[in-house]
Amino acid sequence: MDKQSLWYLENIDMKGMLDPKKMAENHSDSSNHRTFKKSEYIYMPDEHADKVFFINEGRIKIGTYSETGKEITKSILTHGEVFGELSLIGETKRKDFAIAMEETSVYIMSVDEMKSMMKKHSTLSLFMMNIIGSRVLEMEQRLESLVFKDSRTRIVEFLENLAKKKGQRIGYEMLVRKFLTHQEIANLTATSRQTVTTVLNELRTKNILTFNRQRLLIRDMELLRTEAKLD
Repeated sequence: MDKQSLWYLENIDMKGMLDPKKMAENHSDSSNHRTFKKSEYIYMPDEHADKVFFINEGRIKIGTYSETGKEITKSILTHGEVFGELSLIGETKRKDFAIAMEETSVYIMSVDEMKSMMKKHSTLSLFMMNIIGSRVLEMEQRLESLVFKDSRTRIVEFLENLAKKKGQRIGYEMLVRKFLTHQEIANLTATSRQTVTTVLNELRTKNILTFNRQRLLIRDMELLRTEAKLD
C-alpha cells in the first residue's frame, strides 16, 4: 500500500480520518477507486466478501431478498460512510446486496489491507468496531419498532434519527440535505409511501418541519419527539 494512503491516520478526527475523497486522491493505484453507474451492483448476496468500501460521492442502498424474492431495504448510505464492513469479522460470503442509487464513486480496500492497518492503529480499529456495533444496534432497534410500534411512530422516529445522524444544526433547526424520497422512507420503515406522505404533510401543517426533494428542515426537534409519543 502506498505510504500516502496512511495520511488520515495522523488526523485525530475520526470522521476526517476516513474521508474517502482524500483516500482516493492520495492513493496511487487507481484500481482502488471505482465509479458505479446508477442501478449498478457493487456486490450481490453469496459473493465472496473480501473488500471494504468507502463512499466518495453518491448513494448506496444496502438490502437483501426474502425467500419469496421481495427486496428488503436495510440502509441507505451517502458520502463518507462505510459498507461491506462485516467482512472484517468473519463474513466470507455476502448476505446483502449493495447497489448504486445514482452515479457513485467508492474507495475500495481489501480485508487484508484493512486488518493490517487496524492492527497497527488502535484508533482505526476502534472506529471500525464502533461502526459494526452501531449498525447491529440500529437493526435491533428497527426490529423492535416493527414489533411494538405503529407505522406513524416508526416514521416520526426515523425522521428524528435521520436528523441526529445526518443533520446539520442551523440555529434551533436541523437541516438534512439530499432528503430521501417518500418511497425510500417507506422501505426503511416497513410502511407505505402513502402513509409516509400523510405523516410528512401532517407534520408540515403543524409547522414542525418543511421538506422538498432536496432537503428536510426540522424546525423543532422537541416537538418532533413529542409526536413520536402520540398514539
